[in-house]
Amino acid sequence: MEYDIIIIGAGPGGLTAGIYAGRQGTKNLILDRDLAGGIGREVPEMENYPGFESISGLKLIETMKNQAIKNCDLHENENVTEVVKTDDEYRFIVKTDKAEYKSKTIILATGSSHRHLNAEGEEEFKGKGVSYCATCDGFFFQGRDIIMVGGGNSALQEALYLKNLGANVTLVHRRDEFRAQKHLQNMIEKEGIGVIYNATVEEIKGNMLVESVVLKDTQTGELTEMHINGIFISVGYIPHTELATQLGVDLDESGHIIIDKDQKTNVDYVYAIGDVCVGLKQWVVACGEGAVAATTAFNEIKENN
Repeated sequence: MEYDIIIIGAGPGGLTAGIYAGRQGTKNLILDRDLAGGIGREVPEMENYPGFESISGLKLIETMKNQAIKNCDLHENENVTEVVKTDDEYRFIVKTDKAEYKSKTIILATGSSHRHLNAEGEEEFKGKGVSYCATCDGFFFQGRDIIMVGGGNSALQEALYLKNLGANVTLVHRRDEFRAQKHLQNMIEKEGIGVIYNATVEEIKGNMLVESVVLKDTQTGELTEMHINGIFISVGYIPHTELATQLGVDLDESGHIIIDKDQKTNVDYVYAIGDVCVGLKQWVVACGEGAVAATTAFNEIKENN
């Protein structure tokens, strides 16, 4: 099947690109290897998305998805395995685990995944007390002692969410101050959530389930063992750039795709948006980038046809 624009990734940016692309009269397809929304589905509560004083990531994604499918095709649970450049009018062949498609342009909205601590025991106890998603697993830790590792907006938001569920939360951060917004820091203090600064998780211990963690003081090197029932980890994300690398797209030193103000990459007719790109990792930014990329793709298709 042939398309004007194929968008790889159905996160906030990808869905927005689909909405804009469809409204411009082009034929478009969004492909995602999972469900639409990606890790955006895990956001427990947002208070900084325009138009909503408070909304969960899942609810907002479902609203965006319903709007997107009125403007483009959406295939969930279809993994893109390869994108091949051609010399034809349809410049790209997109191969998935289910089919092949042709497209004049490509928008990479492949997102990112949770970064791991690489601490001893982390893999062993994944799903047995180690979690990367408060909204997925928080319910199971009501009334239990847990730590949230991280110091950015996501870590503090999820710590507040877990506290609200009834968990006994302590934040562990490797630096002496948080990187999160001041508003969130004030909320942490207001809710009485404990904080351990200048500490890293060296080891996660337990029998069948997590029972304790070994923390290392980053200033003194001292090791201490803390008895807990669970550990939630929010220490950043790893961009998914496998397809970008296949296409010869340039990455920066951190492994993110380099784009210009029009969301263009160094490869003609390939654009990139969202967490896979250089820039601010915010939902509203990804949506803006999706609108720009779809508009740029439409203009370039129009100019070259």
